[in-house]
Amino acid sequence: MHSEVKQFVRALTAAALVAVFAIPQSMVAQTADHLVSPSDLQKATVDASQQRQQNIDTLNRAFSSAQAQQALQSAHMNPEQVKKAVAGLSDDELAQLATRTSHAQMNFAAGYINDHDLLLILIAVAALILIIVAVH
Repeated sequence: MHSEVKQFVRALTAAALVAVFAIPQSMVAQTADHLVSPSDLQKATVDASQQRQQNIDTLNRAFSSAQAQQALQSAHMNPEQVKKAVAGLSDDELAQLATRTSHAQMNFAAGYINDHDLLLILIAVAALILIIVAVH
């Protein structure tokens, strides 16, 4: 009976060692490094959503002025269609166009460009938005 217990312990030890050595150590080490907590994912999602909304708001403010709407209409573009198309842009496209629009508005406020130039820039951005949405 004593040899049966020894044999059982040996078999159990062998099984445990096989299990330990069967799993690669690199796999065990990587799982801890690549885990992302749900709160981190939620924060990243909220941040991305807020950034997207800020970019949409920036573009919509630029197209909301009476002068911009008149310029769009003179270029035979529907201002409402442009505003709707803004929502269909990707995050990267929104970020790029919002940055360009913000820079143009800051340059206008600083006196580096005149009213006519700003309106031309807004028309170009609106045309780009409509083209991007049409291509998608």
